[in-house]
Amino acid sequence: MKKWRFFWLAGAFVLIGNGVFAAEIRVNVDRNPVSLNESFRIVFKAVAQVDGSPDFSPLERDFDILNQQRSSNMSWINGKSSREEQWILDVMAKRAGDLTIPPIAFGADLSQTVSVSVTDSPQAQAADNAGEDLFLQVQATPQAPYVQSQVLVSVKFFRRVQVAQASLTEPDLNDALVEKLGDDSTYSTPINGVDYTVTERQYAIFPQQSGKLTIPALVLNAEVLGGRQPRFNGFFNRAPTETRRVSSDAIVLDVQPVPQTYQGSAWLTADSLTLSQVWSDQSLSVNVGEPLTRTITLSAHGTTVGQLPELVESNGIDGIKTYPDQPLLKEDKLSGGLTAVRQEKIAYIPGKPGSYTLPPLQLVWFNTRTQKAETASLPAVTIQAVAADGGQTRPAEVLAQDASTRPDSPIAAANTAAIPNDAGYWPWLSGFLGLGWLLTLVWIVVKSRQAKAVVESARPVAPLFDFSKPLRDACRRHDPQAAKNVLLAWGAQQYGVDNLAALAGCCAQPLQLEIKQLNRCLYAGDSGDWDAHALERAFAQHGKQPDRAPPPQTLEPLYRL
Repeated sequence: MKKWRFFWLAGAFVLIGNGVFAAEIRVNVDRNPVSLNESFRIVFKAVAQVDGSPDFSPLERDFDILNQQRSSNMSWINGKSSREEQWILDVMAKRAGDLTIPPIAFGADLSQTVSVSVTDSPQAQAADNAGEDLFLQVQATPQAPYVQSQVLVSVKFFRRVQVAQASLTEPDLNDALVEKLGDDSTYSTPINGVDYTVTERQYAIFPQQSGKLTIPALVLNAEVLGGRQPRFNGFFNRAPTETRRVSSDAIVLDVQPVPQTYQGSAWLTADSLTLSQVWSDQSLSVNVGEPLTRTITLSAHGTTVGQLPELVESNGIDGIKTYPDQPLLKEDKLSGGLTAVRQEKIAYIPGKPGSYTLPPLQLVWFNTRTQKAETASLPAVTIQAVAADGGQTRPAEVLAQDASTRPDSPIAAANTAAIPNDAGYWPWLSGFLGLGWLLTLVWIVVKSRQAKAVVESARPVAPLFDFSKPLRDACRRHDPQAAKNVLLAWGAQQYGVDNLAALAGCCAQPLQLEIKQLNRCLYAGDSGDWDAHALERAFAQHGKQPDRAPPPQTLEPLYRL
C-alpha cells in the first residue's frame, strides 16, 4: 500500500509541474473583403505549444488551399522563454458571400472563428486598364468622411510581366494624418480572362479639416525584365530591364464637418468602441490605508490614440486619496484599420472606514458605421473601506486554524498526538525531495538572472512617439482640448507627468509660458485669447533645446502623524 502511495504522489508532482492549458490560436486574414477568384492569405498564430498538428480539411468546404507554410520563433525576455508558431495558407474562395473560417483543430486545441466577405463583382476600374502590362489603382472608402474620421485607402499594383524592382510614392497631405497599415499583400486575380499579379498596400487617412481634400496621384517606377536574353549567359551577366512609370488617378474626398446634433464634450469618431474596467479586488472592499487599484481601458477602432480623451478626472473624493498612474497609449496598425488603446490605472486609498461612491463614467462618441452618436458608460461604483482588522467577527474555522498554531492549544496537542512516532522512510523521502526541489529552484534563479543580463544588454531602445504633428494639427484647428490631450501624452512619455502645471515646470521658455496660457484658457472656459500658433512655434523650438529635469514629485503620506 505504501508503494502505491509513493507512485501516486510522484505522478501528482508531474501533473502539477507540467500543467495542462489550452493554447490560444489566433486567426488573421491579410485583407477583408476579397473578390471572387482572388487569392488571399490566412495566418494561424499560436503563442504557446499546441497540442498537435493542424487539420485544415474543414477549410476545403469553402476554400481552395493553394499553398501552406510554417514558421516558428523562440525568444527569451526577462528570464522567461516564449514561443510563437505560424501557419500561413494562401487560399481562394469557392463562392461569393459571407464565408466563415471554421475552427481548426490542433490536436485538442481549436483556433478562433473569423468571417470573410467575398464579393462577386469584378474589378470594374481594373477592367478599364485590361490589356496593359502593368497599371496602378487607388480606392478610398468612404468618399464623404467626417472630419478626423478614418478613410481607408487601398493602392493596388497590377502586372502581368516580371518586375525586378519597383518604388511607389507615398500620399503627402497637409491637412490629414497618414498612417501605413500592416504589410503589403500579394495575390493573383483574373481580368477579362488574363491572370494578373497584384501587390496591395493600405493606408489610413484622417482628415483634419472639413471641405474638399484631394489625394494626389501616386506614381510607381518599375524595372521590367525584357524579353531579350543577354548575349553571354553567366553569373556576371544581368538580365536586361526597362524602366516603366505608371500613375493613378487623383481622388477628391468631401470631408463633412462635425454634426450640429452632436452633444459630446469632445469630437470622437470610430468604427467601434469599447470601455471596460477591472479592479484589483472584485469585492470592492479594502482596508483603511491600503490601495484598491482600478484599471480602465478604452479601445477604439478607426481612430488615433491622440483623439482618445482622458477617462478619469483628477477631482478628489472626501475621505479617500486618489493616485493616478501615467496612461498607457498604444496603436495597432493592422490591415483593415487603425486601433487605438488608452489605459488608465488609479489607486484609491481610504483614510477612514465607510462607503465611498465613485460617479459613473460616460463617453459620447460618433459611430461612423451607423452615422449616429452613441454613449459608452461605466456605472457608479461603491467602495467599502473597513478597519485594519476587518471590523468583523472572524469565522470559527479561521479561529480554530489560528488556535492550532499555538503550542499550548488543545487542538495542537491533538494534532501532535495523532502523528505516529514511527513514520518509516517517509520523513527521509520528504527531505530528499525537498532538497531536490530547493537545488532546482536555485539553479533556475541563477540561469534566469544570467539570461536576463544578456537580454538587457542587447535590447534596443524603443523609439519614442513623435507628437509634433498631432500638436500642429490641433493648433491649426484651434482646438485647445485636443492640444491638451497631445501635450499630456507627450508629458507622460517625456517626463512622466500627468497635468499641464507639472509639464510647464519641466519645459524651458517660451514653451513653459504657452503651456501655462493654455491651462488658464481651459480653466476659464474661453479659448478666444489662446494663441495656438505661438504654442506650435514654442513646441517646435523646444525640440531643439536640451530637456530640463522634471521637478521632484512627492506623494502625501498614507498615514498622517
